[in-house]
Amino acid sequence: MKKLSRHTFRSNTLPSMAMVGPVTLWLAFFVAIPLVYVFIMSFCSIDESYNIVFKFTASNYERLFNPNYMQIYGTSILVAFLTTILCILIGYPFSFMIARTKWKHKALLYMMVIIPFWTNSLIRIYGWRTFLGTGGWLNHLLMTLNLTSEPIEFLFNKGATVLGMVYCLFPFMVLPLYTAIEKLDQNLLEASSDLGAKGHTTFRKVILPLTMSGVFSGSIMVFIPCLGYFFVSDILGGGNSDMIGNLIERQFQSGNNWPLGAALSIILILITLLLVKLYQKAGGDMDSLGV
Repeated sequence: MKKLSRHTFRSNTLPSMAMVGPVTLWLAFFVAIPLVYVFIMSFCSIDESYNIVFKFTASNYERLFNPNYMQIYGTSILVAFLTTILCILIGYPFSFMIARTKWKHKALLYMMVIIPFWTNSLIRIYGWRTFLGTGGWLNHLLMTLNLTSEPIEFLFNKGATVLGMVYCLFPFMVLPLYTAIEKLDQNLLEASSDLGAKGHTTFRKVILPLTMSGVFSGSIMVFIPCLGYFFVSDILGGGNSDMIGNLIERQFQSGNNWPLGAALSIILILITLLLVKLYQKAGGDMDSLGV
């Protein structure tokens, strides 16, 4: 009996442990332990020299209700919401076009979405800053065409921040939308047409309901990162449209208040978990979010 149980352990348990063990250790050391450390730090204090003191307090979470911080929360939600809506409006027809085109052209269009991932987002955002600046190509073109007599300030406002967010996060909307549209049953569309439904009716009552999973997953994948992309609002917004990510980055850098930054990070994590839970409750596929 002992030999049998030992043989079973070696044949079943050991291979499983060998496969799962390294991944578990990786997640423990690089995900779980840092998160626990950040959570503990969020209840710590700082002394006169801005050193972390393990004197536990809830004052960091109380400071989160500062009116100035509340304004930043509102700006973050507004920018993230506008970014998500614009990504849907632009990404849906683009995804539909990719899904319905021929394969040789489909690969090209799909690569147009993937290629931006090959370049660092920070570099691409600096490219937009150069293009939109007062001495940039756009102002030079407008003045050459006599459409304006002096350079226009396109940067350092919420509009520039939203533009940068849409540019960076657009692929995260296209990919789940493309997957959902690709799965559409062509027979349903033909049946709708045979029954006399017009194009907009077919879209509203057949196509859109069947592809809402892609809309939901794309919205989550755009909205959540948008809250933390502090470099976009720094470079294009110029500090005039601070996000939650900017607030966190400032506490860890110039503010030297790591406990407050940790508390803000914990709140951002909770917001992320809440949105993912709502998505799951709405019937979303967690695999499409990479969860």
